[in-house]
Amino acid sequence: MSRSRFRFELLGKEHDRTAFRCGVEALDRYVREQASQDQRRNIAAIHLLIDTDNGSIAGYYSLSATYIRLTDLPEGLRRKFPRYGELPATLIGRLALDQAYQGQGLGDFLMLDSLHRALRNSAEIAAMAVVVDPIDDAAQRFYQRYGFEPHAGGGARLFLPMAQVAKLSPRTR
Repeated sequence: MSRSRFRFELLGKEHDRTAFRCGVEALDRYVREQASQDQRRNIAAIHLLIDTDNGSIAGYYSLSATYIRLTDLPEGLRRKFPRYGELPATLIGRLALDQAYQGQGLGDFLMLDSLHRALRNSAEIAAMAVVVDPIDDAAQRFYQRYGFEPHAGGGARLFLPMAQVAKLSPRTR
């Protein structure tokens, strides 16, 4: 499937979200019921992958600001930063692909676009890393393919330093 048939748009009133099904009820429910409220309240920016052939939502991801505690970074990375208690980061809160589009490489397309957007925005609103909270083991493996690492503080949260994001983002090379 050609990626040129898709475009990214911010969630708007014109987007019909009722048919979106990724196979994870929490992610389906979020885009149908909560995403527009989060965007309107400036809690998250919801980026949709639109199939230009039929106007349907092929996938989406959300971005928002967060932080990483300095103590949650591995010692080697921790030494590279000032001794602030918390460091700014970008959160990919949710990332999902409709079942009709799965298995076609579009999950990678969503991921790389979210990372590129986070990197581009970090030039204007500082962020030292991208953070994710995988919803399950499959999501954790997906993020780890891009180099996301566990926080030193434990839990499921993963992070990827912006220096690594810059190496992944095809638009920055």
